[in-house]
Amino acid sequence: MPLFLGDENMGKKRSMRIKSKKRFFTALFGILLLLAIFGVLFAFHQLEQSALPISAESTEEIAVIIPNGTSTERIGLILLEAGLIRDEKIFVLKAKLDKFDGRFKAGDYTFSPSQSMREIMELLVEGNDSTIRFTIPEGYDIKKTTAKLSGEALIDQTAFEEELRSGSFDYRFLKDVPDGANRLEGYLFPETYEVYANASAHDIIDKMLSQFDAVFTDEYYDRAKELDMDLNEVITLASIIEREAVVSEDRPVIAGVFYNRLNSSMPLQSCATVQYILGEQKSVLSVSDTRIESPYNTYLNAGLPPGPICSPGQDSIKAALWPTESEYLYFLAKGDGSHVFSKTYEEHLRNKAKYID
Repeated sequence: MPLFLGDENMGKKRSMRIKSKKRFFTALFGILLLLAIFGVLFAFHQLEQSALPISAESTEEIAVIIPNGTSTERIGLILLEAGLIRDEKIFVLKAKLDKFDGRFKAGDYTFSPSQSMREIMELLVEGNDSTIRFTIPEGYDIKKTTAKLSGEALIDQTAFEEELRSGSFDYRFLKDVPDGANRLEGYLFPETYEVYANASAHDIIDKMLSQFDAVFTDEYYDRAKELDMDLNEVITLASIIEREAVVSEDRPVIAGVFYNRLNSSMPLQSCATVQYILGEQKSVLSVSDTRIESPYNTYLNAGLPPGPICSPGQDSIKAALWPTESEYLYFLAKGDGSHVFSKTYEEHLRNKAKYID
């Protein structure tokens, strides 16, 4: 079939149009690629600019505390609020790009606005090996202990509470401890401790449990067997003694009163156990307080509560193991820290009229 001149011209035009479109899209792709490269370069430039020191000439020193378990995002906010970085989001992004994310260590640090973001990050990764001292007083329960450590920025409260609930600790005394959120109540031994500034929640708890393990010697275990008590029962009784007694000399006498009540199937009627339920130290309990339904209410339930109500000191533990033998069934706080003891309820009422009413 013969080709006409018009057909040939149309083919050439179509070919030219295709080539023109290819050149256009090639040029467009090139422009977009250049814009993308420029955008990436600009972004990296901005990133590096944001990571520069706040003030290269500054000689100021700024103290910063990074609590245990603090996230990278939270660290960024702490540094921003301290005036050490310009943007917490840039801090998080740079931490991921430089593979620092998740490697920052808790502790007390001293930084300067003259340091770059990377310099600060490297110091946070290196960590601070300085130590911190803290004291847990005798008679503190888990809630007070947690609040004190949190208030001193030694712990992340959520992480600490989770470790209390489910952390793994290898001590023989824990075999008698019932499972539950308060399973370690009574065993965070009250003492002054020194830990690394970057100590974890596990490290701090383990330190206190280790001290309990050192205090509760084989002699104590043997004595508990003589009394036909397991360790949890001993520490439960010791914790009640701790919260009831102020004067050390009274502790073994109060322990003797509690043993006499236990052996007589009398309820302990300890105000301290009801205060544990209430979560506050009321100087005088109401009648309704003593009627609260709880296994810890020793006004309603005979015997010991299911577990300790605080961390007892060594004197209270000794008192629980070696009580003073007597015929006392009652004791009463005199108002000066000491107690008066009585054998009968009538005598107890006379003492109450003398020292309270």
